[in-house]
Amino acid sequence: MKKILYAAALAAGLGATGVLAAGAVQAQTPPGVLVVGQIAEPKSLDPHAVTAVNDFRILMNVYDGLVRYKDGTLEVEPSLAESWTISDDGTTYTFDLRDGVTFHDGSALTAEAVKFNFDRMLDENHPFHDTGPFPLSFFFSAIDSVTAEDADTVTFKLKEPYAPFLSNLAYPTGLIVSPAAVKEHGKDFGRHPSGTGAFRFAEWESNAKVVVVRNEDYWEGAPSLEAIVFRPITDANTRVAEMLSGGIDMMVEVPPDSVATFGNDASYQVYEQAGPHVWFLIFNVKEGPLADKKVRQAVNYAINKKALVENVLQGTAEVAAGPTPPAFSWAYNDELDPYPYDPDKARDLIKAAGHEGAELTFYVTEGGSGMLDPVPMGAAIQADLAKVGLKVDIETYEWNTFLGKVNPGLEGKADMAEMAWMTNDPDTLPYLALRSEAWPDKGGFNSGYYSNPEVDKLLEAARSSTDQAERAKLYKEMQAIVHEDAPWAFIANWKQNAVTSAAVSNFSLQPSFFLILKDVTKG
Repeated sequence: MKKILYAAALAAGLGATGVLAAGAVQAQTPPGVLVVGQIAEPKSLDPHAVTAVNDFRILMNVYDGLVRYKDGTLEVEPSLAESWTISDDGTTYTFDLRDGVTFHDGSALTAEAVKFNFDRMLDENHPFHDTGPFPLSFFFSAIDSVTAEDADTVTFKLKEPYAPFLSNLAYPTGLIVSPAAVKEHGKDFGRHPSGTGAFRFAEWESNAKVVVVRNEDYWEGAPSLEAIVFRPITDANTRVAEMLSGGIDMMVEVPPDSVATFGNDASYQVYEQAGPHVWFLIFNVKEGPLADKKVRQAVNYAINKKALVENVLQGTAEVAAGPTPPAFSWAYNDELDPYPYDPDKARDLIKAAGHEGAELTFYVTEGGSGMLDPVPMGAAIQADLAKVGLKVDIETYEWNTFLGKVNPGLEGKADMAEMAWMTNDPDTLPYLALRSEAWPDKGGFNSGYYSNPEVDKLLEAARSSTDQAERAKLYKEMQAIVHEDAPWAFIANWKQNAVTSAAVSNFSLQPSFFLILKDVTKG
């Protein structure tokens, strides 16, 4: 195995030089080792401590949850739990665990281990709660208690019916970590991960690579690949160069102007799929010009979203109409139209609000999960806003630095910021980023401090209803209010993509936006 890891590291080093010199021989990645070009360095390999899809793409191969999304869907199927029952009142979920499953460190998967995971996130008095923070523990706020009935049976008692519960268990925040490893490594567990997944952690060289290797004892059968090397390559053009040189076997989030390049070459396979994604601008509605709804609406009218989608993103996305992606067809309000491009109306609204010539600070990221082509998009938005008299100052940051500035809230720092979310349920994004109780100082991601009591009521009602038709009605009402209030500029819904070398087989994109690599082979 040491030879494999060394070869993978060597390939990672060679990839950077493969296309720099005329006539250079293309680098070759080792057989059985898949080298993946990631968009950023992971923040942590503790699934309970991270929020970015960039990190999730690694974690879904190292850990399992009680349930998972069925291949190609967002429907839930068994994983570490072979089966489950739900009480008639929708408040008690009982899971039967698979026999004989062990974590990568050799400790056993038990009901007590499952209980440890959720108590660690949710109980402030738990002895290992300080190994957090756990920013998406919101996903499980409906849990009242977790009980290990016996070694193989675990029961979740909810405070009230909560429709997204199973879906949230399939999300990375619901992945099951080894209690033994958490106890051994404490706050450093994120650098020493241990799960039950198809691949086990081997190495993390900061800003260079994360290496995972085949779990020979995987409960569903050992994967074909011997190892996967995840390389953080933050610059999109560099990722493309690495792909063309043979330094990587797979890259995600292909720049729009490179899709055709790969698609026209038989040496590569391009994958595209629509999914639940929304790219938007967060507005600071607590202070400054964007505290006025007229100015927020004006910005929505001022941005030529059709030009962004067609020119910057080159048709790899569609114009967004609101906070809910159309991929959630049953909950999507198709009666809402996107804000049209109308700079004259934007100027009138700005004038009526008394903010002609207003100066705005705009946070832009160099790249990140689902951020598409954020620097050119930011520049185009800046130019559109200049045409209606708004002076926009752009501040650009690396992804993790950017999140560190945006997630704690924009108050006193910026007027707006780019953002993208890829979600598993129509509840997730609005509940975590639009509720009054989701302001940053309350533990949520409502970084612009939007608050509307009616939106709060609709979201609470929708998540507690077990009738999908009723949930759909409530979500559609929420979308209409948010569209009018314009706490965000609604920009685009992306069709995710990836490219692999022709040597890679059995790969498919998932609507969850995760990379599931246990069935992938490489010739």
